[in-house]
Amino acid sequence: MSIPCPGKPVRGSKSGIPIMALFDFLGRNWAMGIIWNLQKGPTTFRELQERCESISPSILNSRIKELRAADIIERTLDGYQLTIRGKELMELLRPFGEWSRIWSKEVFNFSKTQEKK
Repeated sequence: MSIPCPGKPVRGSKSGIPIMALFDFLGRNWAMGIIWNLQKGPTTFRELQERCESISPSILNSRIKELRAADIIERTLDGYQLTIRGKELMELLRPFGEWSRIWSKEVFNFSKTQEKK
């Protein structure tokens, strides 16, 4: 398992500055979807797979391992959940959600009714 690591080359940065390593990591297929779906609380592997809709079990398993290694999610008796670091990350990402809603409406005429589809 190889996750983007600060200090080593990552997408967008030959020097691997931490923010670029984070963006490379979060940009992996389904990484953000898993984090987003765990903000609702702990869930089992099967429930998480259902929440993520089209994710394959192998991709989900790979991302879970990577997110655990990065201390963003953890396994508990109730299933997988965000760690303290993962919850901090979600708090930082929430403003991106608001910004993206305004951007999508103003630039692309995308409404909240379309977002729910």
